[in-house]
Amino acid sequence: MRRILRENGLTIAMFTLFIFALAGQSVTGYRQYNEGQKDHGQPTINFTEYFSTGHFVEAVFENWESEFLQMGMYVLLTAYLYQKGSPESKKLDEKEAVDTPPSKSKRKRKDAPWPVQRGGFILKLYQNSLCLALLLLFLLSFALHAAGGAKEYSQDQMQHGGQAVSMIQYLGTSRFWFESFQNWQSEFLSVGVLVVLSIYLRQKGSPESKPVDAPHSKTGGD
Repeated sequence: MRRILRENGLTIAMFTLFIFALAGQSVTGYRQYNEGQKDHGQPTINFTEYFSTGHFVEAVFENWESEFLQMGMYVLLTAYLYQKGSPESKKLDEKEAVDTPPSKSKRKRKDAPWPVQRGGFILKLYQNSLCLALLLLFLLSFALHAAGGAKEYSQDQMQHGGQAVSMIQYLGTSRFWFESFQNWQSEFLSVGVLVVLSIYLRQKGSPESKPVDAPHSKTGGD
């Protein structure tokens, strides 16, 4: 057990924090939802029913959408763009191992992942699988944000004498894009701030930082 915790501590910690935060969002969101129902003279619901409401689905997936977009763009852009002095960037004047095709890599081993051993189209797909996975998660979250938002928006409309809208119709509203852009801008800002601050500031022991005694001009994390 100790070895499992040591080898997987980062993943365990992050998903534990995720579950804690999601639980907190669920409880507080449930209370807020029922308070809104009372204010509009509508019946309240139990906690289990809350998970199928547009209020919950929209709130969860509009945030997931922005996170997966942020990480997908970060992975993609760091493959092609540079920032002098940042450990988040590849080195400016050196070819790195991540740029070496598997067929030419000196590090190719018998225990390489099976797509590398297989080669061909499978390898081509695998070489971009991280970006593709993040893109698919973004698109799925985007769709669920739209579906949950349409349900919540329709409920608000009907409570005020309006009409329900479809998911496609909701995509044409300023509310949907306001929700998306307000999350996207904060995610891109946070990554940009990390890239710039890591040029000048340090965190001992973190792979996201350069060594404490490294010069500001040093680019890359090695």
